[in-house]
Amino acid sequence: MKTGCEVLRKGLLILSVTVPLAGQASVVDERQAAYRASGAGPFSAQKGGQLWQREVVSTKDGRARSCTTCHGNDLRSTGKHTKTGKVIEPLSPAVNAERLSSAKKIRKWFKRNCKWTWGRECTPQEKGDLLSFIRHQ
Repeated sequence: MKTGCEVLRKGLLILSVTVPLAGQASVVDERQAAYRASGAGPFSAQKGGQLWQREVVSTKDGRARSCTTCHGNDLRSTGKHTKTGKVIEPLSPAVNAERLSSAKKIRKWFKRNCKWTWGRECTPQEKGDLLSFIRHQ
């Protein structure tokens, strides 16, 4: 028979996993609602995965770039920025609870990373698809 402490401990563990995921869902949902308001949608994790792999040749250095260049194929693992060498913490919200938890950071990183990777800002449709892909990793 389980003691009260064991039951409490398991309950707290479940909360520690589900509460951050609920917060991430609301931030992602809010961002996707904003993208829909600008005419984008419906969003697809499958299309987001294709975008994740999409390579574009940089006009600055002639090298092919994709999201995987720095983040890798497995979003549960660390990545490494090819230009700075800086370690990038896992992007998967299942492994890193801070991911997808701040609308401000989502806007910032989409702006910076889309420009560096694809040479332009991502469209609202691309952002929504990428968020759908990332949130399920």
